[in-house]
Amino acid sequence: MSASRVPPCRIYLQPIARLPAAGAAPAIAVAGRQDLRFAAAVRIARAGERVTRTIASAEEIERAQDGELVARISAPRAAVAGLTLQCPRLMGVLNVTPDSFSDGGCHLHPEAAIAHGLALAREGADILDIGGESTRPGSEPVDAATELARVLPVIEGLRGRTPALLSIDTRKAQVMRAAAAAGVDLINDVSALQHDPASLAAAAQTGLPVVLMHSRGDPRTMQENPTYADVVLDVYDALEARIAHCERAGIARARLIVDPGIGFGKTLAHNLALLGGLSILHGLGCALLLGASRKSFIGDSTGAGPAERLPGSLAAALAGIAQGVQILRVHDVAATRQAVALWEAMANAGHR
Repeated sequence: MSASRVPPCRIYLQPIARLPAAGAAPAIAVAGRQDLRFAAAVRIARAGERVTRTIASAEEIERAQDGELVARISAPRAAVAGLTLQCPRLMGVLNVTPDSFSDGGCHLHPEAAIAHGLALAREGADILDIGGESTRPGSEPVDAATELARVLPVIEGLRGRTPALLSIDTRKAQVMRAAAAAGVDLINDVSALQHDPASLAAAAQTGLPVVLMHSRGDPRTMQENPTYADVVLDVYDALEARIAHCERAGIARARLIVDPGIGFGKTLAHNLALLGGLSILHGLGCALLLGASRKSFIGDSTGAGPAERLPGSLAAALAGIAQGVQILRVHDVAATRQAVALWEAMANAGHR
């Protein structure tokens, strides 16, 4: 093969071996946090179909020619609508739908949804994610008018009654604009602003932070034989491309939060690989959100039904926290809050 046809080599860094907060040992500090330090990283080189992985110490990483990537990993993350990310944050799931996979129909009426949102906030939710359209595998879309009729009364009923931020979980530009006007603090789009051609401009115009979630295909068909060359690297590259699109549209990287999209166009093996490689996504230079709560991969692994998946959800949440995830999207806020608090206390206690 001629030199002109040799595929370019991409470098990725996946921080590993988290250290206690105390200590002077060389470390890779993630997101500007001194309590989020790693002793080493997997240095991944990808050239076409060829992928090599080597483990390098923090000192070796410092000497390598990866300065721009290390800078993105280490840079402090911007606050989300005033909410700092110096400790793990919880986003409580508030589905105002008849057909969501875990709690569809439980909070369809505005009064029930508002009461549940206030309860989640009392349990410790920093953000309430309000959605009026199910995007579970196999779900059917709803029109914007139906979605707005579900979510606007809930937004209006919660606004001013809780210190928790309000997030709108939607793929539609019309819903984004109306929710922003009603007072939500951020946008969460499972299509990474790709489903609706007008959503990129709409999100930019609102000025709100945006969660870009990775997904493959439409919810109705996304689980039909999803394939990747290397799921961790492919998801990284896809999110990086979406970040670039957002920046060109006027949405600064500091406004963006990335989500690997557990369960959206992924097999069980894909989901487990992503959970094991989450820390690589810090190289994108954005805050990192994980939504694994009650999802089907837990049932696929253990046989547990949606109502029996709290233990698996907590395991996934703690795997995320160990790798520096800043926001956990969860159904069971109180249980997750307790688990995260204890894990963080143990991780930061140091050696006595």
